[in-house]
Amino acid sequence: MKSNAAKAALRGALARRGICYALGDKKPTREEDTWVAPNAAVIGMVTMKKGSSVWFNATVRGDMEQIVIGEGTNVQDGAVVHADKGVPTTIGKNVTVGHMAMLHGCTIGDGCLIGIGAVVLNKSVIGEGCLVGANAFIPEGKVFPPNSLIIGSPAKVVKELTPVQAAMLKGSAPHYVRNQRNFSAQLRPVED
Repeated sequence: MKSNAAKAALRGALARRGICYALGDKKPTREEDTWVAPNAAVIGMVTMKKGSSVWFNATVRGDMEQIVIGEGTNVQDGAVVHADKGVPTTIGKNVTVGHMAMLHGCTIGDGCLIGIGAVVLNKSVIGEGCLVGANAFIPEGKVFPPNSLIIGSPAKVVKELTPVQAAMLKGSAPHYVRNQRNFSAQLRPVED
């Protein structure tokens, strides 16, 4: 039986690093400097690249097909990432997947920001450096060019991002890499 100190140390370690789950012989792989919140679920055929993170209450479920979370990418609180057989989900480098967004069997290019509550469905492709607005709905099979502002339901390109907007977009993902390192080092359960 473990001592109280050993149990507390284990709880602290789990709070800092999180738990990933195997499903049969399908198990996640994590490169260095990744972080999974203690109540997030990363399951099955999921690859987390260096510096990526999955935040509180998010679910990344690779039970049917491969999911790749790119280097420096963050999947924020409450987001869902899934895929269908034969339709993997690939999220590029330095992407921010906003709170409560849903990505399903799609491809997200490097440097994108997927807004809060956005839905991106099977076989859709979001080009590099795009901003997908909050609550945007992207139906199956839609392809969007790089550097686009994509909004609406169904979503459409409303304009190309200006250089200033593109530069602002690039600041989102690095902020979350720093933030996940802070959480990894300092998050711990509070004992009553």
